[in-house]
Amino acid sequence: MKKESLWQVIKYTLFSVSAGIIQAASFALLFNLILRSKAQWYWACHITALILSILWNFTLNRKYTFQSAANVPVAMLKVAAFYLVFTPVSAWLGQLLVDMGWAGLLVEALTMVVNFVLEFLFFKYVVFRDKK
Repeated sequence: MKKESLWQVIKYTLFSVSAGIIQAASFALLFNLILRSKAQWYWACHITALILSILWNFTLNRKYTFQSAANVPVAMLKVAAFYLVFTPVSAWLGQLLVDMGWAGLLVEALTMVVNFVLEFLFFKYVVFRDKK
């Protein structure tokens, strides 16, 4: 059982890195190139990048990490419920930090680390629990 859990963490980490690349690249493109680092639009860039990474991460982890045959719409609704809480809180706190002078990319990176940990726990113990 421990070996299986360790393998899940490794796979989840690898897929999350790819989702993180998608999130970081799309955030950087929006925030730095399109909006030219206008701090008041941090939240919009964050939410757009987050949605792209969520879709990617959910799809890969459902199939390969947790090997879930669970009802996909139900699983997606559970993930949506998680992000109904996480997204506004992270966007609000992120905007607050950027307004205080923190670098937008640093705030996004810290948010991604927090999301990585919380999402893994939520996927493992709520969304895909006993769904093999």
